[in-house]
Amino acid sequence: MRSTNKVASRRRRKKLLKNTKGYWGARKNVYTIAKNHYEKGLLHAYKDRKQKKRNFRRLWITRINAAARENGTTYSRLVNGLKKNNIEINRKVLADLAMNNKQAFAEIVEQAK
Repeated sequence: MRSTNKVASRRRRKKLLKNTKGYWGARKNVYTIAKNHYEKGLLHAYKDRKQKKRNFRRLWITRINAAARENGTTYSRLVNGLKKNNIEINRKVLADLAMNNKQAFAEIVEQAK
């Protein structure tokens, strides 16, 4: 007779079903279906952790461009001016300044021109 280790099998299934709590329909309580959707969810989580970084960069660039245009320049001219003048400031901080401290952002734009 083959040994199956019921304790470990039950524990493994309970752990997965606990993780699928809140899923819709059979996805939360039928083991084989829950397993498929749980694994798919992990794939999306991994992929979206990478996309989150891209999406934030896009958001920062959009905000910087909007604020730069208010100050009479464009995003590309601003970034080029910053590089030429050796002003090392990242997009996250620039976008924050553009949103919350328009005076400081305007001064940076003047230095970049």
